[in-house]
Amino acid sequence: MSKNKTNKKKHFLIPMSGGMAIVFSLMIVGILSAESELEKVDKARKNVLNIATLDQMEKLPGDLGPLPPVPVPADNPQTDPKIELGKMLFFDTRLSFDKSMSCATCHDPAKGYSDGLPRSIGFGGKELGRHSPTVINIAYNGAQFWDGRASTMEEQAQGPIQAAGEMNLKPEELVRRLNSTPDYKKRFLAVFGEGPSLPNVGKAIASFERTVVTQDSPFDKYMRGAKEAMTEQEKKGLILFVGKAACSQCHSGPNFTDSSYHVLGVPQVGPEKEDLGRFGVTKNEKDKMAFKTPSLRQINQTAPYMHNGAFGTLEEVVDFYNKGGASVPTKSSKILKLNLTKKDKEHLVAFLKALTGKLPVVSMPDLPKDH
Repeated sequence: MSKNKTNKKKHFLIPMSGGMAIVFSLMIVGILSAESELEKVDKARKNVLNIATLDQMEKLPGDLGPLPPVPVPADNPQTDPKIELGKMLFFDTRLSFDKSMSCATCHDPAKGYSDGLPRSIGFGGKELGRHSPTVINIAYNGAQFWDGRASTMEEQAQGPIQAAGEMNLKPEELVRRLNSTPDYKKRFLAVFGEGPSLPNVGKAIASFERTVVTQDSPFDKYMRGAKEAMTEQEKKGLILFVGKAACSQCHSGPNFTDSSYHVLGVPQVGPEKEDLGRFGVTKNEKDKMAFKTPSLRQINQTAPYMHNGAFGTLEEVVDFYNKGGASVPTKSSKILKLNLTKKDKEHLVAFLKALTGKLPVVSMPDLPKDH
């Protein structure tokens, strides 16, 4: 550029190293993303509906609606013998080191396939750091566990068996025990064409868990056209859910979860001083204290709530969100004060309870004898 041609616009250059430039760029992108999220939430909260309009809607914000058929992976097709085998394994205490625990210990059908405790009790009677998530409808989850460390149900089913703090059983001992039980050995050969193995135990249990679904809640019936299936109060709660309370920004889709991870500022309770959540899997700073959005289906059967059982009732959960969660540096931009009235909160809880349907009747199976 010649000396007598000057640009009248002033540019301010900030000298920085390559690493600082990247950090600065990420900060700008983060700010813009946060604004985008805020705009989405704000738009949802301005969504004003009445019951007459709601009753005419075939599609709801957040793609809320009845569940589709259960997805089944190609490498683990459902068969009745496999489901029955998985059910037996699910209830069998031989899958734990001291034969004191089964999958059903922490996922009890009588307790909404959880255990009714704030935090589960593991091997040796030790209290664990997290609440036992329900098995109901996990077939629709994108990942398993509160931190999403298992990508499939088959992988998840194998985890607690081996975990030292949970069932504490080594794979080789698991295989030895199952091989020493003639009925199990026979069933594995019939189902998988080979003897017992940890991966096949995971496949069988996952097949059983894919039958633990509920698809006939008042909400489902309402969305299928039976407009009388939900009460006026429940409908008002649904209007709040997709509008003023903006719950559907995270609890979206047919299973009422975005299968993502968010920081809410849930108070730390239990034996652990700190739980870094999703960060333990990704090592990404933004994932510190982020936990998976749980499904809200059957929610009134799975108290207490949150990843660590911090809240005992749905009312407490709604109050927490109404306050905008807790003040933490990395809190999700979607979590804001809601300014719900007492009546609003009552309507919202009523709708949450309308997400409960009938579960398949499951009774304790007759388990094989060792010899």
